[in-house]
Amino acid sequence: MLGLLGAIWGAAFMLIEIGLRGFDPAALIAIRLGSAALALALFEAVRGRLRSTLVRLRPYARRLALAGLVNTAVPFFLIAWGQQYVDSNVAAILNAAAPLFTVLLAAAAVRSERVTGLRLAGFVVGFAGVVLVVGVSPEDGRRGLLGALAIVAATGFYAAGALYVSRRLRGISPLDVSFGLLSWAAMFTLPGLMLLRGSEAGWGPVMATLALGVVATALAFQLYFGLIAGLGAARAILVTYLVPALALVYGVTLLDERLRWSAVAGLALVLAGVAVGTGAVRRRVAAPA
Repeated sequence: MLGLLGAIWGAAFMLIEIGLRGFDPAALIAIRLGSAALALALFEAVRGRLRSTLVRLRPYARRLALAGLVNTAVPFFLIAWGQQYVDSNVAAILNAAAPLFTVLLAAAAVRSERVTGLRLAGFVVGFAGVVLVVGVSPEDGRRGLLGALAIVAATGFYAAGALYVSRRLRGISPLDVSFGLLSWAAMFTLPGLMLLRGSEAGWGPVMATLALGVVATALAFQLYFGLIAGLGAARAILVTYLVPALALVYGVTLLDERLRWSAVAGLALVLAGVAVGTGAVRRRVAAPA
C-alpha cells in the first residue's frame, strides 16, 4: 500500500502537467476536486453510509469548510498555477518540504516544541535544498521563480491545514475528515468551471485530470488513511520520501523533462532535512531492534 500510494502521488504532478495542456489551473482543480468528492460520495452511497456520514459531519461543517479551504483548495490551486512555469519534478521536490513547515508551525504554536540542536541542523539543510531548487531550477525568468514560490507557499498551507485538522477535528474519523475536506474544497473551487467555456481540451488532458481526481485524490486519500490506521502515522509518513523521487523519474522518462543537477542535489538536501528536522532519524536510532 505504501509503494502504491507513493507511485500514485508521485504521478499526480505528471498528471497536473498533462492536464494543464488543456485546462486553466482553476478549471483543472475544480474538476479534480469535484470528481474526487463525487467518487467518495458514490463510494459511501454504495456502502449505504452516505446519509449517516453527512449526519456525523454536520456539527463540524464550519471547521471542515476552513480545513478544506486551507488544507486542500488553496494549495492544490497554487501547485497547479506554479506548474505552468516549472517542471513536474521540481514541483514534487518543493512539495516534499511540507513536513518541515509543519514542525516549524507546531513549534511556533507550542512553546515547549523548541527547534534546536540536530533538528535545527535538519531544518537548515532542508531549506537549503528548497533554496537551491528555487534559485537554480526555474529557467523561465521571473515567471519560473514565481511558480516555484507558489509551490513553496502551498506547502505552508498544507502544514497549517494539517495542524488545524489534528487539533480541531479530532472527534471524527480520518476517512470522514477526507470526505468532508474534499466536499467543501470542491464547492470552493466550483467557480473555476466557468473557465471551461470555449475550452478545447483533448482526451489526454481530460483523462489526466479525471485520473488526478479519482485516483490521485479520492483513492489516494483512502490509501493514506488506511496506512495510518494499519501502520501508524509515523510509518505512513514515509510516503514523503517516495513521492518526489518517483515524480522525478516520471518527469524525466515520460514527459522528457531534463534531469538537472540542482534538482537531484535539492532533492537529497530536502529529504535529508526532513529526516533529521522532523526527528525521524533520532526515533529510528532510539527504537529497539
